[in-house]
Amino acid sequence: MKGAKKNKKEQPKEVKIGFSSNNLAPKIVSKKASKSTSKNSGIPSYVANRMARRIAFTTGIPTLSGMGVFIGSYFLISKGIADISPTLTLVSSALCFLVGLLGLSYGILSASWDFNPGSFLGFENIKPNINRMKDAFKTNQKDITSKKI
Repeated sequence: MKGAKKNKKEQPKEVKIGFSSNNLAPKIVSKKASKSTSKNSGIPSYVANRMARRIAFTTGIPTLSGMGVFIGSYFLISKGIADISPTLTLVSSALCFLVGLLGLSYGILSASWDFNPGSFLGFENIKPNINRMKDAFKTNQKDITSKKI
């Protein structure tokens, strides 16, 4: 009897979406990952927190600037202070959003993976992090090809 209970616990859990009376609603099956794989793989929490801070700074400021361009140009046009073409507003806000997108990549790649934080700008961490990312893709490709064979 104990074996039956153990197998019952290991089975994936089903979750219904929508109303409970709807039998046609899709079901989501969730499988819990083993604790050993979740602790050994992935990004350590101190590195993830460091990345999040850098991303918030390098993406947040340009994104807010991009939105501020719309507000500023509206204010200048509505008060009659300046006649700004819509193209100039669109291009300048698009440039701000593009800088924010580049800031996202920079925030991820410039974070130090050492336990001690790196420098303020983190330029010295970009090359090792790119190599770390390439190695992760190579390992992933090897896993995919080995599963196909």
